[in-house]
Amino acid sequence: MKESTNQLLKPITLKKGDSGNLEIGGCDLVELTEQYGTPLYVIDEATLRSVCADYKVAFSRYEKVNMMFASKSLSTLATSVILKQEGFGFDVVSAGEIYTVYKAGVDMKKVLFNGNNKSLEELTLALELGVGRISVDNFFELDLLNELAKSYKKTVDILLRVTPGIECHTHEYIQTGHLDSKFGFDLTQIDEAVELIINSYSNLKLHGLHAHIGSQIFETKVYHDEIEILIKEIARLDEKYGLKLDEINIGGGLGVKYTEKDCPPSTYEIADVIIDSLNESVKKYGIEPPALFIEPGRSIISTAGVTLYTIGSSKQVPHGKKYIAIDGGMADNPRPSMYQAQYSAEIANFKENDSLQTVTIAGRFCESGDILIKDIELPEPAEGDILCVYNTGAYNYSMASNYNRVQKSQMVLVNNSKSDIIISRETLEDLISHDVIPDRLK
Repeated sequence: MKESTNQLLKPITLKKGDSGNLEIGGCDLVELTEQYGTPLYVIDEATLRSVCADYKVAFSRYEKVNMMFASKSLSTLATSVILKQEGFGFDVVSAGEIYTVYKAGVDMKKVLFNGNNKSLEELTLALELGVGRISVDNFFELDLLNELAKSYKKTVDILLRVTPGIECHTHEYIQTGHLDSKFGFDLTQIDEAVELIINSYSNLKLHGLHAHIGSQIFETKVYHDEIEILIKEIARLDEKYGLKLDEINIGGGLGVKYTEKDCPPSTYEIADVIIDSLNESVKKYGIEPPALFIEPGRSIISTAGVTLYTIGSSKQVPHGKKYIAIDGGMADNPRPSMYQAQYSAEIANFKENDSLQTVTIAGRFCESGDILIKDIELPEPAEGDILCVYNTGAYNYSMASNYNRVQKSQMVLVNNSKSDIIISRETLEDLISHDVIPDRLK
């Protein structure tokens, strides 16, 4: 089976330059830190476009397929433009993500608004900007959206998000398809929702069903099971109500390689499972093949990203660990603290001494749990060295915070030996720009 970019630990352009320093996109990583400072997020454009190409080729044998990038993994104007150029639509979950793709010039008909508690303001923005699909998550939202659509004298195109009752073997916080989940209609609630749409909600047009079974998925059979459940439901609704639903959205969730022990399936493997399962199920249940929507996020952007840090202090615990501190940590990458996520890293600058030490990479924030990587072997880390942490394109900047009142980091895009800022580093003035001192305190 052909390897795809999501199975790689490092960006496809990574190499050691003539100076001995690591390079990505033809840019010396040490020189990048000298120019832009650290912590620094770096996105390799060639890797990002390579993943997109993998997906398009892998799913090309299914005629009616729509790729929707899951914006929650990383939402920026520049990356949205690249993904738009690659033919992707967007799965968005907030007003901020809607506005970002809108300002990036995305065709809003290729945008789907998802989420379990969309606000009136967010739904209003979605209608005003012409978002193509809204995935309705619950009965409250059905009623709210119908009333809003009526006030705008519009018919809104929707999907119903359902929980298919599938548990994938991933962290419990990122499982979304099992029965005890905050997301979506239970399968036993679908008929009630459909009857409301048919009989009461005349400003809503139902096109299909939407499910998402989780994130960082390494299994392929779960996609087969999910598709059969959705197609069986579509056939049942057709038989019972005469509904001709013609879309299924199976979410995303394909895993990536964070460490050498990780072995995610390729986009080609999951494409074969998904397309074969879809063809089998429509034949089994006697319905027309629906349009397929898939929402990869992590597997699109993660491998393209690295984060660069400057190493500072160190501490050798007597008869214990050696801690190496960096100038970032849980505020720019909360995943190790939240999910016990593991990462791989290298020293980016040339090191004459190759003797390895086992060290633990500690963040700078005032939490004992601010540990980025436990027990990693590196060539004698020293103050001023540049640490390159791999596979940080997804859910790092998008989950970043200002904890300890630290500014959010800068992000650059590299390609063909050029680097461009795509997110500026926050300033101290940015940090206090929304603070207000009441007059009575002055």
